[in-house]
Amino acid sequence: MSVRIRMKKMGRKHRPFFRICVMDSRVARDGKTIEEIGFYDPMVHDKAARVKMNLERVEYWLSVGAQPSEKVNALIRKVKTNRFGSAKAPPPMLAPKVREEAAPAEPAEAAAAE
Repeated sequence: MSVRIRMKKMGRKHRPFFRICVMDSRVARDGKTIEEIGFYDPMVHDKAARVKMNLERVEYWLSVGAQPSEKVNALIRKVKTNRFGSAKAPPPMLAPKVREEAAPAEPAEAAAAE
């Protein structure tokens, strides 16, 4: 049995939420898990609060031969080194555009010239 550490999709449409689970590699993505060791919520604004993981259990499963998926491996590295980056500030608000209205005197001048 090959064991993988991967994400199990939860949540709903347009509001994803993932549990980081230890699973048999032959089981479906949302199938039965051996153990749940954390979660990942990509909708949280604070990048450091997006991931919660039990690092002791992660180390145990890696020591007995579990292989993390690419995304989970990146999350493990970020949690260990505490390098999440920072969210960019939203761009500054711009003043509303002012529409240039055509002067109503122009058609009257054309009529007077005739």
